[in-house]
Amino acid sequence: MVPNWHQRAICRALERVVLGRTTRLVINIPPRTGKTELAVINFMSWAIGNWPDSEFIHASYSKRLAAANSYTVRALLQSETYREVFPWVFLAGDSKARDEFRTVQGGVVYATGAQGTITGYGAGKMCPTFGGAIIIDDPHKPDEATSSTRRANVIDWFQNTIESRKNHPTTPIIVIMQRLHEADLSGWLMSGGNGEEWESLVIPALDDADESFWPEQFPTDRLHTLRDASPYVFAGQQMQRPAPLGGGIFKEDWWRYYITPPVLSYRMIYGDTAQKTAEQNDYSVFQCWGKSLDGQAVLLDQIRGKWEAPELLDHARQFWNTHKGRKSGLGALRAMKIEDKVSGTGLIQTLSREGVPVVGIPRERDKITRALDAAPLAQSGNVIIPQNAPWLSGWISEHSVFPNGTHDDQVDPSMDAMSDILGGGTYDYSKLN
Repeated sequence: MVPNWHQRAICRALERVVLGRTTRLVINIPPRTGKTELAVINFMSWAIGNWPDSEFIHASYSKRLAAANSYTVRALLQSETYREVFPWVFLAGDSKARDEFRTVQGGVVYATGAQGTITGYGAGKMCPTFGGAIIIDDPHKPDEATSSTRRANVIDWFQNTIESRKNHPTTPIIVIMQRLHEADLSGWLMSGGNGEEWESLVIPALDDADESFWPEQFPTDRLHTLRDASPYVFAGQQMQRPAPLGGGIFKEDWWRYYITPPVLSYRMIYGDTAQKTAEQNDYSVFQCWGKSLDGQAVLLDQIRGKWEAPELLDHARQFWNTHKGRKSGLGALRAMKIEDKVSGTGLIQTLSREGVPVVGIPRERDKITRALDAAPLAQSGNVIIPQNAPWLSGWISEHSVFPNGTHDDQVDPSMDAMSDILGGGTYDYSKLN
């Protein structure tokens, strides 16, 4: 093995799963980087060595590939080197199938293809400690990822088959894949598709300095050639930030990042509420922004979800109260600004009656016009976003593909914040006191 930092990063992420610190993990990494060898084959082999009764389900877009991985794990367990490290692990006598084997301690590894049925098998143990996992490696076939039907089939399989195979609610689910489309399984999960919070490890092929993440295996000039030849494919498979063709009003290199937020003169909350909660509709989003002493717009926090009216009110109220209580170096929280439309209008009225200073945002111009007005503000380098926020990748992707993306709910409040904070909004907030 040629060692590189990304291997240690993957091992640390998997260690968090084993220790119970995360139960939902997405790893996005370019192809041919050893992800299957490390995060599937060696991880399952190591876990079975430590917990021989572990129960695993392993899936890939091809059952043949998944079965090959399972067969390799079985061969490892029977190797002389493995037996020196884990002498207590023995395979059951009937473990001869390529897609399934068992240990004498009751452990199981079952391999299947994405969209395949899984009958009679579960993963994990009926206890909160580690006892196996569901590991999905490349659920989409690359040349089928542009098909909305094929992508939807994989997501339906995840919802209707995979999620019912957990032997315990905390059975870990690990998804390892290269990004192929903004609406692939990884994108769907990270945008809250199944209602759970997922931890993500994103490893792009090129770093912030435009250098290769692994020069020994992927020379920088070769990656640049791949990017020039097919920017769209490179954005997904190599950079892990897929985008539909088009878009580009907001450029990714315009954003500036912080680890610790700067001292702020004031803060505001901006909200965009969806009219419906169906699968195809947008999300409701609340963002907290601040204005730094140097005049920059600073994104501090965000929540996002598909909420019916009662939930929407609860989340808006809780988000306001949470940030109202944070004062040290962050400036006063002035008000909440919400788009004044259908669900937003009712929310404005209710929060106002409760004493929350709310400002309704009228919509007199279309989104493209507002984006073109906000873009120069972002291009100036005066928009600062948190480097380590769990929702950051989705926020950046949605801005990068606007207006051609599936959703734009995060863009709307961001444009409001940029225009308000950097564009010299003139609302008299003293009227709210």
